[in-house]
Amino acid sequence: MDKVIILARVSTQAQDYQRQVNELKEFCDRVGWEVSRVFANKVSGAKTLEERSEMVEMVEYIKSNDVKRVVCLEISRLGRNTLEALKVINYLNEHGVSLYVKNYNLETLVDGKVNPVASLICTILLEIASMERQTIKERMSSGRNQYITKCKEQGIKMGRHSSYRKSEEAYKEQYTKEISLLRKGISLRNVSQLTGTSVNTLRKLKDRFGFLK
Repeated sequence: MDKVIILARVSTQAQDYQRQVNELKEFCDRVGWEVSRVFANKVSGAKTLEERSEMVEMVEYIKSNDVKRVVCLEISRLGRNTLEALKVINYLNEHGVSLYVKNYNLETLVDGKVNPVASLICTILLEIASMERQTIKERMSSGRNQYITKCKEQGIKMGRHSSYRKSEEAYKEQYTKEISLLRKGISLRNVSQLTGTSVNTLRKLKDRFGFLK
């Protein structure tokens, strides 16, 4: 039975990746693939490949385990833009690991060799996804600018209340991986390298939760 990894991702805290995981697990069961590990996270679309903790962990897992296939639901789940996503695909190809995109039945490697048709289709799909994200971003920016203009015209003050402070639960939700590593006594620099979170931010987390003295 082939050993595979499931990769799931959503770009906001409001979204839920469990639907992706459930759908991919059911599919793997049907085709006879053994799910060795699930890598899933809620990440900001602004994060680079190196800043995504689930990608860092997945790369390390692939290096130390006999994994030959990574399964994802949509090609857009790989990265914030075409370049980031292609970096993932190229890395997998170089290590003899095929990427299977369920929604399009695409396999990047066939008999251990790069599938040129799949590579071309993946690039096209990534460019389309990138264009869609840019269009959404422009619409949101336009709407925000119109709202700001309207507030100014009506004399409405904007921004957070001066007493605003992010709650402890919000910190725990946003920095789950970082907090877990800090609790284990891992140094700020090493946690920063693993997660992509700045040392200054990690120091604030340390001070707020009192992990290290």
